[in-house]
Amino acid sequence: MKRIALLPSGSVSHEAVLHLFRDEPVELLHYKQISDVFLSTAKGDSDYSVIPIENTIEGSVTLHMDWLVHEVEIPMQVEWVYPSIQNWVGRRTEFLGASDQLDYSRVKKVLSHPVAMAQCLQFIRTYMPHAELEHVGSTSEAVKLVQEHPGEGWTAIGTALGAERYGLDIMASQVTDHDNNFTRFVLIGPKPVVLPQAPIEDKTSILVTLPEDFPGALHQVLAAFAWRRLNLSRIESRPTKKRLGSYYFYMDVLAPISSVLLPLAIEEIEALGCQVRILGSYPSYSYEGLKSEV
Repeated sequence: MKRIALLPSGSVSHEAVLHLFRDEPVELLHYKQISDVFLSTAKGDSDYSVIPIENTIEGSVTLHMDWLVHEVEIPMQVEWVYPSIQNWVGRRTEFLGASDQLDYSRVKKVLSHPVAMAQCLQFIRTYMPHAELEHVGSTSEAVKLVQEHPGEGWTAIGTALGAERYGLDIMASQVTDHDNNFTRFVLIGPKPVVLPQAPIEDKTSILVTLPEDFPGALHQVLAAFAWRRLNLSRIESRPTKKRLGSYYFYMDVLAPISSVLLPLAIEEIEALGCQVRILGSYPSYSYEGLKSEV
């Protein structure tokens, strides 16, 4: 049975991994902090870790990307997309007014993960502009804290699974500012993962560090992919943390590392003096693709 490390019970990560593995029995190891999720697999306490790395609304989860690059060397083995459906969670009876309608003025605090909070700012500003906003390590932790502080006017932005786990009410469902709110997850671990459903495509994630900052350097790197007609679905610069103005480039290539052309492109880039690190070559699953198999 696979041992999988992830954020606390009731988080979006929890919903996402249940969706990915569905009927396959797995042992879930929940951790409060994402750093502990990474270290669990790095130390061998778990076989895989579930890492959210990108969101439709907020873009890259830079902290998690930096951990993949700077703190651990664990390859990506699977990528999948899951909808981030956030809800406003609390004890309904605590916020009912005289006419049994929700009285938003009674809300003192809204807690959530900073990414989830940012996805729901329009809802919060419309109904609870007076409330204190507090960031915590996960949406699940936010719901747990609300459960532990009855009668204090605390509410959370969290998942339906989290509300169910902690016996709270969904006072408003799907409160994200945009309907197309999806999160991209990766499963990292030392061994490949085989799933029964067919992926929509294969990807390879690489890290490219230029030898120096000179005119046309990035153009030459991109040309190695362009003339071979290798599609880059994502390119992003991040600081190397070595000196100011020094960056590496994170790239997703829509091709497996076993293809003929991709290794040749990497050889050409290395011949330019670039350093190339392969972060993983893996199957990619869309939410629709996974859902259609259910």
